[in-house]
Amino acid sequence: MITAGLVKTSYPENDITFLLKDVTDDFEESSLEERENAVQTGGHYAERLPVEYRPSEEYTKLYHQSVQQTKKQLSHLVGVVARRIQLNAGTDDVVLVSLARAGSPIGILIKRYAEQMIGMKWPHYSVSILRDKGIDEKAIGTILEKHPGSRIQFIDGWTGKGAIQKELTKSLSSLNREYGTDLQDDMAVLADPGACAVLFGTREDFLIPSACLNSTVSGLVSRTILNDRYIGPEDYHGAKFYGELIEEDLSNDFVDQVTSCFAETSKASEEEAYSTPVTAERTWEGMKEVEEIGRSMYSETDYHLVKPGVGETTRVLLRRNPWKVLVRDIEHPDVKHILILAEEKNVPVEEVPDLFYRSIGLIKSGKEI
Repeated sequence: MITAGLVKTSYPENDITFLLKDVTDDFEESSLEERENAVQTGGHYAERLPVEYRPSEEYTKLYHQSVQQTKKQLSHLVGVVARRIQLNAGTDDVVLVSLARAGSPIGILIKRYAEQMIGMKWPHYSVSILRDKGIDEKAIGTILEKHPGSRIQFIDGWTGKGAIQKELTKSLSSLNREYGTDLQDDMAVLADPGACAVLFGTREDFLIPSACLNSTVSGLVSRTILNDRYIGPEDYHGAKFYGELIEEDLSNDFVDQVTSCFAETSKASEEEAYSTPVTAERTWEGMKEVEEIGRSMYSETDYHLVKPGVGETTRVLLRRNPWKVLVRDIEHPDVKHILILAEEKNVPVEEVPDLFYRSIGLIKSGKEI
């Protein structure tokens, strides 16, 4: 496989291959105002990049605390998902394809678990998928060419209301029709609070610490880019490498800390994977709450403005122009970092005890009720 022109990363080569065009020297970040104006007037979010958030000392300290508090739980869930992937695939010939970038560190953890605890050497790639644009078909073509006949397993970190799951289903259906492939849309995630995935570790809405940071927990790789000025029809989707953040990089620290717990949690993971159903039905239960909030809080129904779950709320505060944050329990440890971010950005937080998700982020649109 030709790797020249692929985006650099701070991860070891044997952990992951990002099938993303390197646009580090060509692409400049846009201000929050520029990005929001572009999106609100019909532009696509992937045409621009946000300026990378540099966390405060208080926030960074909380991130490290959350890793210490959750790494055993994460290790357990990684083991459950890895074994469910093996059981569901019905073959040992599996290729992991994580969805950049939230899925990238989770894909690395699943790859490491499979190798260290199950004895499986599963290749791992990370590719771009974008809401309303679909998956990077050129990247998928490269994987299919290199691994003919292998079972492709897509991976993300968590689900919110299921937008990426729906995009994956639509993209793979189109690819299967056009090329006669048999790609499966059973995306695997650690947390599926909205009941949008069939392969998952838990449906509890909890804090996955990698949601707390941007590139510095994702191999120093940016969000993926699809802009005609930089990405041609024969190119992979693009990304930047933030080499200037190397001193702040926690990408390998995060995966190493979770990996260090595999031996301790492996027995319980194996027991759970073999004693519970491998897959579960998608009920899209969380979407019902999203729809209700969209109707009650905006003059126009645009569900893209409602970002449910701890992970998605965090992303709203890091990258978008938030209007308000809803939390089920303001004292719960999984929302502490959200409260810090909200305070830093002067975003009001409202406690809603009967909230289905642990938290929901609302994006400012100018049409709030």
